[in-house]
Amino acid sequence: MSISLQEGASAPNDKNLNVSSQANHPALYPYFPFPVFLHTILPMTSNDPCACGSGRPFGKCCEPYLTYKTKPKTVKQLVRSRYTAYALGGEGHREYLIRTWHPATAKNIRMADLIAEGHEWKSLEILESTQKGDLGRVEFRAVYSVDGGPDQVHHEKSAFHRNKGVWLYLEGEVSEESA
Repeated sequence: MSISLQEGASAPNDKNLNVSSQANHPALYPYFPFPVFLHTILPMTSNDPCACGSGRPFGKCCEPYLTYKTKPKTVKQLVRSRYTAYALGGEGHREYLIRTWHPATAKNIRMADLIAEGHEWKSLEILESTQKGDLGRVEFRAVYSVDGGPDQVHHEKSAFHRNKGVWLYLEGEVSEESA
């Protein structure tokens, strides 16, 4: 399924998605019916600088999103928290990535595929961010390496849809390049 968010386009009709509500955090992430595993040990403390590069402490930046204490209010916050989930890796963060992926485009995503072993995410740069009503776009560059190899750049122009107050990743145009 391809979803286009050109100027004036409408977002997917969520009434037709037929995805059951999730029991533990229906107000935060209503789409996915599996439980939240908050017992996951995060590899950084609340006082450490956040992995997203905001310069803020993890506990006042992305940690509240990754632990489902609150939800991102902007597409920029969602991109930063999803980047941090990739950067920190681990089982609990795969769940966060799934919960923040729009069900219309997440149908073929498997949790096991979300965090590749050996990837080291090094930096995030948000190039542009726009939000209008329940639609948003973010262009960003993320530097990473695989198994200690040369740095690579993941350049993406992402589209987002807000449903019931929850920002969800729809899709992205991705290019990979050497750093």
